[in-house]
Amino acid sequence: MKVDPLRLIQKYYGKNKLAYKILVTHSKMVTLKALELADKVKGAKPDKQFLQEAAMLHDIGIFLTNAPSIGCKGGAPYLMHGPLGREILEKEGLPKHALVCDRHTGVGLTKKEIEARDLPLPKRNMLPLSLEEKIICFADCFYGKSPGKLRTEKSIVKVEKNIAKFGPKSVARLVEFRRLFRV
Repeated sequence: MKVDPLRLIQKYYGKNKLAYKILVTHSKMVTLKALELADKVKGAKPDKQFLQEAAMLHDIGIFLTNAPSIGCKGGAPYLMHGPLGREILEKEGLPKHALVCDRHTGVGLTKKEIEARDLPLPKRNMLPLSLEEKIICFADCFYGKSPGKLRTEKSIVKVEKNIAKFGPKSVARLVEFRRLFRV
């Protein structure tokens, strides 16, 4: 079944909102990066249709969070956008796409990391497992949602610096992604 990500995003955002514009621009950049990374995986054939759909939808839950600088006026902490997106996409009958939402934060988080840092997230493993989940998770690291910088790709040095904030296990996962995608 082919999914129309923009139709789904419009269903929850409407066309004229700041959050909509930021989400769509960010997601398009992540999608392009994901397709680029997919071509770098030796000996594997990632599902490119799924990559395009899931990369466009990976942040669909941001509108439910409190992030006014990007037009999001919900009540949840921003970190919850992944699990909230998972709920939305599960209700839409897209369980595989929903897992991408749930597992894309940083380079993924373990239950132990969530508990140790007392993060406002469900206490469960949220690590990307499938190749497509890993591709989108890594691609997302290269683009932020700051207005004015949406199309600016972060250098790998900047990505490493951002991921280092999450601790040595996240850095180790980043190294694994770099090896996998030859970056």
